[in-house]
Amino acid sequence: MSWHQEDTHKSLSEVHKSIPVVRSGSFWRQLRAFLGPGLLVAVGYIDPGNWATDIEGGSRFGYTLLSVILISNIFAMILQFLSLKLGIATGRDLAQACRASYSKPWRYFLWFTAEIAIAATDLAEVIGAAVALQLLFGLPLTYGILLTGLDVFLILYLQRHGFRYIEVLVASLMFLIVGSFAYELWLASPAWGEVAQALVPSSDIIVNNDMLYIAVGILGATVMPHNLYLHSSIVQTRNHEDSLEGKRHALRFATIDSTGSLFLAFFVNAAILILAAATFHQSGMTHVADIREAHQLLSPTLGAEYASFFFALALLAAGQNSTLTGTMAGQIVMEGFLHFQMKPWLRRLITRLVAMVPALAVGVWMGDEGVGKLLVLSQVILSFQLSFAVIPLVLITSDAAKMGEFANKKWFQGIIWMVSIAIISLNVWLLGQIIVG
Repeated sequence: MSWHQEDTHKSLSEVHKSIPVVRSGSFWRQLRAFLGPGLLVAVGYIDPGNWATDIEGGSRFGYTLLSVILISNIFAMILQFLSLKLGIATGRDLAQACRASYSKPWRYFLWFTAEIAIAATDLAEVIGAAVALQLLFGLPLTYGILLTGLDVFLILYLQRHGFRYIEVLVASLMFLIVGSFAYELWLASPAWGEVAQALVPSSDIIVNNDMLYIAVGILGATVMPHNLYLHSSIVQTRNHEDSLEGKRHALRFATIDSTGSLFLAFFVNAAILILAAATFHQSGMTHVADIREAHQLLSPTLGAEYASFFFALALLAAGQNSTLTGTMAGQIVMEGFLHFQMKPWLRRLITRLVAMVPALAVGVWMGDEGVGKLLVLSQVILSFQLSFAVIPLVLITSDAAKMGEFANKKWFQGIIWMVSIAIISLNVWLLGQIIVG
């Protein structure tokens, strides 16, 4: 199919343009209709895979790496803006756009790498949620992994009643995470003056090799590939006008939704690092680099009975939120690349089994240590796949023949290519370090 042929397959057809929008009334009334997709995307930036890096960065180096989290968040905002712009301007998600832009062998390759990345993402979230259940209730990891499969039925139930119900659930879990860390920071009483200073990059990050390694880990894990497919699709749940003015209006408010939601993701990642710095680094416990260890030490170090509980609760909410959006991205990728439509419950069940089976097998045979190694493997896969999502996104959104007046301007192309090359290079470097080390 060429780009200019009409694509009759709608992205997430069961909820496509199902949410009405308004172009009159107050700013807040207009914005309210567009709030939601940004939060679904933001949860991918606070998934359990990022927690260990933030904890290690804070416990070893105090607040210094906070500027790296801020820079990584700005990178994420830029690429997610491209993703939502693609969906609004063309009416195609990234998978559909790749299908219309590339030859059959190339698009099959992109589809395959996207499916592998989604399976790896889901694997990390399943493990994170299972660890949280273990910390909260003492459940063996294998039982926790099995329990994570129940969200397949939860999504189906909610989507039958409308996409807004999924957005409300994700938003509720997101604010539970934010509230939990606000409580933790209140207990930790960090040095806010030092926190503010740490938002400015320090030359120490470049000079200190150990610090640089963790900084690269934070930056390299910035963008989750499935989020680029997801965002370009779910912005199309809004029933905005297809006119030029209607698209401009939708783009404006969708960008506000995305940027504001990613600020929440920045707060959570920053809070994890600040908490580790104020709690562990200040107490001389610079060795803490593991979620379980941080959970075990929080309550006794802070002298608060519920500190560890809220930490684990936030981890569970983060893992559950991420699995909800990961299975949705799987549906978008398969339908967009292949035009192969599968019953939603079957598609989500297959996606979840691909993640659960290896996690269960490793959990049974190798225990907690094996599951930890599986988590590292999932990050290697994501690092490898990222460029195959970012480069097509930048190329397509810079093409005036496809995007019209919404194509990236020349000056903006320079910025996004620098950001993209930086992220891809850091992922390649990190990939090499993980393989060697």
